[in-house]
Amino acid sequence: MKLRKITILILALLLALPMAAQKKKRIKPRPKPEPVVEEPLEDPRITNMRAMTQQIIFIDSIVTNKEQFLSAIRLSSESGQLMNTGAFFRNQLKGCLYINEMGNKIYFSQQEGKQQQLFTSDKLGNEWSHPQALQGLNEGIDEASYPFMLSDGVTFYFAGKGEESIGGYDIFMTRYDSRSGSFLKPENLGMPFNSEANDYMYAIDETNRIGYFASDRRQPEGKVCIYIFIPADARKTYDASKYSEEKIRRFADIARIADTWGNGQERKAALERIKNKYAANGASGEMVSTDGEASAVHFQSKEAKSLYQKLMKEQYELEIANSRLDQLRQEYHKANTNERKQMKSEILKLEDEVIKLNAHVKQLDKATRNAEISSKQQ
Repeated sequence: MKLRKITILILALLLALPMAAQKKKRIKPRPKPEPVVEEPLEDPRITNMRAMTQQIIFIDSIVTNKEQFLSAIRLSSESGQLMNTGAFFRNQLKGCLYINEMGNKIYFSQQEGKQQQLFTSDKLGNEWSHPQALQGLNEGIDEASYPFMLSDGVTFYFAGKGEESIGGYDIFMTRYDSRSGSFLKPENLGMPFNSEANDYMYAIDETNRIGYFASDRRQPEGKVCIYIFIPADARKTYDASKYSEEKIRRFADIARIADTWGNGQERKAALERIKNKYAANGASGEMVSTDGEASAVHFQSKEAKSLYQKLMKEQYELEIANSRLDQLRQEYHKANTNERKQMKSEILKLEDEVIKLNAHVKQLDKATRNAEISSKQQ
């Protein structure tokens, strides 16, 4: 009897072992926790700036070589003139220079140490005063360039890098305080003018109510986009109750300029002002659109487009040559005999260059028109 009990117990244990093994197999391993990926937080300044994006109508945009982009900013004579610092001073200085309508005051950038800084100089008689550094621009800004002054002689725009910028260069606005002889603390213009890329050279043609600024956002190395817009009389932002967050983001990034046209009437009037301005200057009155949208002023002919780009470059070189020639002629009258001998050859050389450039500009303008007319007739 005792042996029988032991045998039953052993059999029971043997039967229990497979069942336990099966139960053990059914136990699923605990899934490993997913790794936590922390998304980088956006700079709160960018978030706030985007929410306050200004409503601006963009007329068109032009992509050009960065080294020649100033020629794409076509200001009326009443708004002054932009040129390279080195071209004005006849040296190798790198920077950008603005000369006012009267031709008696300049604002310019030049290298100081490893960075660009802004200076000003006044014309006293036939000579320019010693350059003076602009005061009041250094708070939160380490580097400054690309100056432009409105005709009021008070409202000043420039591009700066530093703690107050969100990308490389940002566009800033300030005002000149004549009592202190210094500028007030600069204000960041915000979006859509500024981005996490380089944004600079804000200029306004007040006569024709046309604005320009340059940006390398979404551009390949060596290229820059010139945005042409209608300056707003008062700052107005997008109503968050009418526009989605994504829509405002697109406005801030200038994702598609056609989105800013509204009913198109203001843009149409601005295009007419631009066309009349170019016609008055003897240019072809055309712009090269880069937005992928149909523009009221665009070239159908690839040949005309190429010729127009050459025309803009030649006209810019002509403006620089004429400016330098006027300066030399004024200096010549006050120069001594030896100085006049040295200046005479340069004046004659520049006069010859101006004649050739004038003739070439007329040829290019005519060729551009003919190429576009021929294309439309085919």
